[in-house]
Amino acid sequence: MNLLHVSASPRGPQSESLAVAATFLDTVREVTPEAAIEEWDLWDGSLPAFGPDAVTGKMTVFAGGQPTGAAAVAWDAATTTFRRFDAADTYLFTVPMWNAGIPYVLKQFIDVISQPGLIFGFDAERGYSGLLRGKRAAVIYTSAVYGPGRPPAFGADFQAPYFEDWLRWAGITDVSTVHFRPNLATADAATARKTAHDQARDLAKVLAADPGHRVAGV
Repeated sequence: MNLLHVSASPRGPQSESLAVAATFLDTVREVTPEAAIEEWDLWDGSLPAFGPDAVTGKMTVFAGGQPTGAAAVAWDAATTTFRRFDAADTYLFTVPMWNAGIPYVLKQFIDVISQPGLIFGFDAERGYSGLLRGKRAAVIYTSAVYGPGRPPAFGADFQAPYFEDWLRWAGITDVSTVHFRPNLATADAATARKTAHDQARDLAKVLAADPGHRVAGV
């Protein structure tokens, strides 16, 4: 099992999503000590920018050409980032909700690695096809105010639908999820927190014990 933990939370020890992720990772280590686990903090400055040069490189490759100059440098940075991501067979994503969606650094990550011939293929008649095959993803979603069944004034969910659509678009169809969505402004979150940690622990046991096993969303 080669697992990559991609963290989009900048809150360190105060992060609920990272705490649930720690439970998941500790369980993997207990069940499968030989598992290779890499941590990727998206806030560590390792992500390249995806600006004009990178877009030029992407569109050049998309058109069947070879980038040159500054576009080639930006393209190389994007492909290097993708290779680090692609080296894993199992992913753990920690995704806190920001303004009903995902943190901008996670969107930057998606934009950097979502490249033609790497993440996706394209056919003029059939459209896109995801190229990441045989991989699994576990996603930990957290939100402090939004929660299913709460009135619209408590927000909407453009977080999970967007992120899971991207995973499946990229070819990762084996996706398992854990949600921690208490209303922290008004309620005691202890019960919901325990449930999220229990679910993360159970999910990690299944994935670590059987690397080829497919798991439905938790």
